[in-house]
Amino acid sequence: MELRQLEIFCAVAEELHFGRAAERLHLAQPYLSRSVRALEADLGTPLFERTTRRVELTHAGHVLRDSAAAMLRIEARARADVTAAHRGEAGTVRLSFAGPSSQAMVGRLARAIRERHAGITLAVRPGRYGPGVLDELLDRSTDLAIARFACAPPEVECRPVARELGVLVVPASHPVAQRDAVSLTALRYEPFITLPEGSGSAVRSTFTAACRAAGFEPEIAQTAPDSWTCVALVAAGVGLHFTTDAAAATLPTEGVRVMPLAGDIPIAPVLGYLVWRQGDHDPTLRRVLHLSEQVLPTVS
Repeated sequence: MELRQLEIFCAVAEELHFGRAAERLHLAQPYLSRSVRALEADLGTPLFERTTRRVELTHAGHVLRDSAAAMLRIEARARADVTAAHRGEAGTVRLSFAGPSSQAMVGRLARAIRERHAGITLAVRPGRYGPGVLDELLDRSTDLAIARFACAPPEVECRPVARELGVLVVPASHPVAQRDAVSLTALRYEPFITLPEGSGSAVRSTFTAACRAAGFEPEIAQTAPDSWTCVALVAAGVGLHFTTDAAAATLPTEGVRVMPLAGDIPIAPVLGYLVWRQGDHDPTLRRVLHLSEQVLPTVS
């Protein structure tokens, strides 16, 4: 039983006329008749009752008609799916990210994909910071990532999509909370809350470098697994927390104040990158990357 035979059978079953079915399929009628007879021989039963006046389906023909139509629909869907995948119009792209400021970017990209490429699924997965996400890309456990680095990593392809400035989160009752800006130099004896040292966070690395530029090593009162917990501990009076303006805009601010940093100590901006494997030519990924250029433009 071949798909072409089923296609011919379905045409005859719908037309109940060999001539009209042959004309519809642009086939010679003798070829169409031979195909039907071959299918009947293969199945071991007549599918049509033929007289000089009419053609009707047998009981076996009626049973086959529904199954054959379903098989042809599956074949057509398979062809369409393969064609869409080849063109990058269907498939799954796995996206890893970490940190609160990435969420808005993930949302913009996901919305654009849903609106413009409904056949593509963006599978969002929790990622790790910086070096950890590089490992995920290189071992192919993810396809795309939003991550922050002090400079563009050479092991992957990437482009900067966010430029974030450092800010300080302090308890609302802290003496510096009423100032317009605060200098790190004035906070050398203050306790700080950070992400764990081995997290690979570019924000923590930027903070440590800024403190050293101000002439001191920060006193780490406590570490926390994420920025939300860090801010909750700030509100509890445990210490201060360095983060970025983009991250702070997404965090709860009850009991805290987000303070700009004075310009006396140069603090490098934290760059967020869209990152993918070098030489990955998967068409679905490439279509997502092309779309990302519109919704997540490159920053300088």
